Amino acid sequence: MSTPSSQPPAQPTSTLEEIRATRLEKVDQLKQLGQNPYAYGWEMTHHAADLQTKFADLPDGEEVDLEVSIAGRILARRVFGKLAFFSLQDETGTIQLYLDKKRIEAEMADPPNAFNHLKQLTDVGDFLGVKGTIKRTEKGELSVYVRQYSILTKSLLPLPDKWHGLTDVAKRYRQRYVDLIVNPEVRETFRRRALITAAIRRYLDQQGFIEIETPVLMTEAGGAEARPFITYHNTLEMELYLRIATELHLKRLIVGGFEKVFELGRIFRNEGISTRHNPEFTTIEIYQAYADYNDMMALTEAIVVYACQSVLGILRVEYQGQTIDLTPPWRRVTMHDLVQEKTGVDFSQFSSLSEAKAAATKVGIQGVEECESIGKLLNEAFEQKGEETLIQPTFVLDYPVEISPLAKPHRAKPGLVERFELFIVGRETANSFSELTDPLDQRQRLEAQSARKAAGDLEAHGVDEDFLTALEYGMPPTGGLGIGIDRLVMLLTNSPSIRDVIAFPLLKPEKSEEV
Repeated sequence: MSTPSSQPPAQPTSTLEEIRATRLEKVDQLKQLGQNPYAYGWEMTHHAADLQTKFADLPDGEEVDLEVSIAGRILARRVFGKLAFFSLQDETGTIQLYLDKKRIEAEMADPPNAFNHLKQLTDVGDFLGVKGTIKRTEKGELSVYVRQYSILTKSLLPLPDKWHGLTDVAKRYRQRYVDLIVNPEVRETFRRRALITAAIRRYLDQQGFIEIETPVLMTEAGGAEARPFITYHNTLEMELYLRIATELHLKRLIVGGFEKVFELGRIFRNEGISTRHNPEFTTIEIYQAYADYNDMMALTEAIVVYACQSVLGILRVEYQGQTIDLTPPWRRVTMHDLVQEKTGVDFSQFSSLSEAKAAATKVGIQGVEECESIGKLLNEAFEQKGEETLIQPTFVLDYPVEISPLAKPHRAKPGLVERFELFIVGRETANSFSELTDPLDQRQRLEAQSARKAAGDLEAHGVDEDFLTALEYGMPPTGGLGIGIDRLVMLLTNSPSIRDVIAFPLLKPEKSEEV
């Protein structure tokens, strides 16, 4: 014999189609009443957060005879006969609406029975405009004591259930608009992102840099080793590439006489997707004449510190359970020294590739046989053994020339270039060079890369002859810097995935995803 359940019997739930049909009926009823269910506007005097701050000390039961006008989306409705309490959400937050039948119908002649129509024809998700005074209820809830209202937009689809929310991660990314409605912390992430990029631009402006936009459509991909997206221009009858970097055009500007330039914008790479990679992402590239990678290290610290302090007001941030201290100066370590620290192997001692491969194999480096040089082997060891251990901000310096085709040779270390990458929480966050200005050396490196492309390397590119021509006109000593905006925002918003900080990340169509 079964025991009686302590839970009430489950109530039948309406299907999405039934809910939509019911709400469409309400749209028709509003129209029959002469009300427009899709209004043209509403004059607002305040936002929810303004009122919550301004009247934070208002005693329970008190009313302020100040007329306010607000608008937002209904998030919750509670109706008790001749009283109703709605929760209204605008961009800044939420506030309660105190709805009294006697007061509303004394103030509103249109529509007739305005209070009953408000109860019957509104739903969670609708946009409502209200006018009234400020009152704190006896239970302590700051409220707008409504005199008049207007339904501004009738929502046809229901919001996710308040108890379960929108928890399916793929659906949150796919329907970001719903995610933003029901998860205030998601709105805060994108608000912070906007503040971070604004702070970076503001700092660079203060330092005399100017932002100049460069092409997205390229006749030759370049500026990085990455697989590009390919498109086609019908009128010109030619293939074009979506840019994989802004570097080569910004350098042309340096050749042309600008001394401090940057661009913050979208980059496109036809590569894999992960928690730290998205096919389109945002970087800022910065170029400064008469500077080198040491100057760029100082600039990187200054930019990140300024953005963090501007947005968060602190330099110690929490990221996924770890405290990250952004107080400068940050650690500086060469790739050689870091690899030796992590593996015990000093790759600078080897004169033959075979010896280096044997030592790398002994300490567990994978893919050794595919490495064509000691420099590539060193980089492989760093990526496998060192990269993920760099939790606190660390500049890794002096990379092999083989993996840095656009960087100037190191002035004191043969086989290396003057390059650094910044790592925080095990992720590359910035990349910088003392830029290569020798057009003959640059040609040799681009031609070597072109040969790899011809041999089937999908991340290698051809020779950009126009860029080489620009270099032959002469480019001054230049420091270049690129910062991954998405990864920086991930850090400063405590977001575990790059998709959490890109408003509309690329996703497969739903029908293509496995169930």
